[in-house]
Amino acid sequence: MCNVPLETATHILEKAGSCQKMNEMKTIDTMPRLQVASGSYVVNGKTPKILEAYLGTCVGVTLCDRNANVGGLIHLLLPEPTGMQKGWQPALYATTGLPLFLQALHDAGASKDNLKALVAGGALIGPLSEKDLDLNIGGRTTEIVEEILHREGIPISKSETGGYFGCRLSLNTETWESNIEPVGISTTPSEKATCKKPSFEQIEDAVERVRPIPQVALKIIRMIHDDNYSMKDIAEDIRQDQIICAKVLRLCNSAFFATKVKIDTLNRALVMIGEKNLMQLVVSASLEDFFPETKQGYSLCKGGLYRHALGTAIISEKLAELTGKTSSGLAYTAGLLHDIGKVVLDQYLAPAYPLFYRRTQIDGVNLIEVESDEFGFTHTEAGGRLAERWSLPDNLGDTIRNHHHPEQACISPELTHLVYIADLLMSRFAVGHELERLNTNQLTSRLQKVGLHPEQFPLIVESIPDQILTGSLLNGSKNMSTQ
Repeated sequence: MCNVPLETATHILEKAGSCQKMNEMKTIDTMPRLQVASGSYVVNGKTPKILEAYLGTCVGVTLCDRNANVGGLIHLLLPEPTGMQKGWQPALYATTGLPLFLQALHDAGASKDNLKALVAGGALIGPLSEKDLDLNIGGRTTEIVEEILHREGIPISKSETGGYFGCRLSLNTETWESNIEPVGISTTPSEKATCKKPSFEQIEDAVERVRPIPQVALKIIRMIHDDNYSMKDIAEDIRQDQIICAKVLRLCNSAFFATKVKIDTLNRALVMIGEKNLMQLVVSASLEDFFPETKQGYSLCKGGLYRHALGTAIISEKLAELTGKTSSGLAYTAGLLHDIGKVVLDQYLAPAYPLFYRRTQIDGVNLIEVESDEFGFTHTEAGGRLAERWSLPDNLGDTIRNHHHPEQACISPELTHLVYIADLLMSRFAVGHELERLNTNQLTSRLQKVGLHPEQFPLIVESIPDQILTGSLLNGSKNMSTQ
């Protein structure tokens, strides 16, 4: 038998343990990930997969039966149905979704006696107002979840709910380990970071360096503004731009429109989704490359800025249809362009990302206030400069400048209020895309400006299109599935 000095043995054991941890981390990093979006749940057997949900006001629950090797995750949007929803989606609500989830686990072989739960989310995403506290959507959803689990005799092994910032809930279906971690930062929130304030000249130069908006997109924006669609006037321009054409077809075949037939030509797209929708898709595709792909600037994930812009555009369009206060096509365009100024400032934010993350996500400070403190310039001001440079219609420039403070809009106040509400819904119920905090101090008056009331807020949340709730704007995703 070989004698090994204690120090050497300890070192070998530590090294072996370190290597094992590194190998485990590598394994987790290479596992397939499935995002479980609002209003859906996934039940899995023992497989190498990570189920995850990005939670703000929403509440997520993992339930596992280790003996049966069955578990899953549900992502709940609201506490209970309003009774006014157009399409019945029971998995959206704690009162109806959680019982469905429990039944699906039972059908997959889980025993209620062996289930253990972990609950996360239900945050009060700041900056907060009295109206946030009155609505308390996340808090009421959490209470219902806890009541149902208690009634069913299912213990909650861990609960991290409430607070003031979003989180990522994940379940490893190979080990049945659940984790809760802050969204969007790999370093500790207390990490110090400094921000080098750009000069006014540097900001102006950054605005000038942003490449011009494609002419075909600008032409369509002006058509939408004039409410005068004429596809034949620009069809040839689109066909000649192979990159935009390919992106349009990709969007057509994504969950954006959820068509059942594959669309492989612009002519077929025109027939399947209509002229107005195709026009909007061309503008969306044209702007995709404008938004940075990095996840250490304004984005919390790769492509987060574009996904947020696209989601805000879709919700703006639906709100315009709901309220009748402005053209739905114009609302879509304004929603798509509202954050274009972040393209200018993203390069300055990236080095100070931990500082911005801490102040917006943990301290709950309005993003506009942080930009003003650290840059002396805001993304709304930068967006206004771009709108002028691109010669966008005045009402779009007005909305871009004032969507954080819609009362200041003087050209199209109702359009600006709709985009503000859409932006707010994206930041509260479709978290994990970007650093965004909107002040809700005047939420009541802002809703009333477009003919809505605070009591209707849950109904407005229910009106968020499925492709946003399912996280499948640019790709497919499975709802209420057993895999």
